Amino acid sequence: MGTGAALPALEARLAEARLEVLGGFVVRPGEAGFPAGARTMLMLGPKEPGFWAHLQTQPEWDGPDPVDRWSRRVIGRIACDLGAKALFPFGGPPYHPFYKWALRTGRVWDSPVRLLVHAGQGLMVSFRGALALKEVVEMPPPGTRPCDACPAPCLTACPAAALTGERYDVPACHAFLDLPEGADCLSGGCLVRRACPVSQSYARLPEQSAYHMGQFHR
Repeated sequence: MGTGAALPALEARLAEARLEVLGGFVVRPGEAGFPAGARTMLMLGPKEPGFWAHLQTQPEWDGPDPVDRWSRRVIGRIACDLGAKALFPFGGPPYHPFYKWALRTGRVWDSPVRLLVHAGQGLMVSFRGALALKEVVEMPPPGTRPCDACPAPCLTACPAAALTGERYDVPACHAFLDLPEGADCLSGGCLVRRACPVSQSYARLPEQSAYHMGQFHR
């Protein structure tokens, strides 16, 4: 895989699996915390519309942990074909610092509620894996943090006041989800994530959010 035209070629390959590059950054020579020889890190996530419907047709869907097992197989295969290394946000501890890596891309930022916010996916951003490439790949210039011109409805969207700019009270979140009033969060996804204007323009299906909420609250 050469430089220059490498990113468009890889994006076409990822699109076949309904994945996309959510951002990337160049690794400094000898920088600690990355696979040996890594020069570029690419952060991968679902490409909508189409990701959720595609995933449910895959052989992993009827077994345990279908999203993670599918991610390992598909991203792992792509990495092998490219001579790269696949890394995942699950499977620990220890865990790879995906939050820190995402912030280095210039396409993902720390939001007012401290969740990551993406230039195109808003607070619905999620990562299925990362590719550590041995080549330097030129990345698009950094974007503009959407929160800078936003009235931040995310700060007051949580009906349980569990997720604010000061904290994430996980027990309070679970307690609210146990109540009848928590049904909307369970069936449509976290109201804080949904309050983000960028999230509202992203084509993530409520069924996908409901699945992940169910996994979180089981």
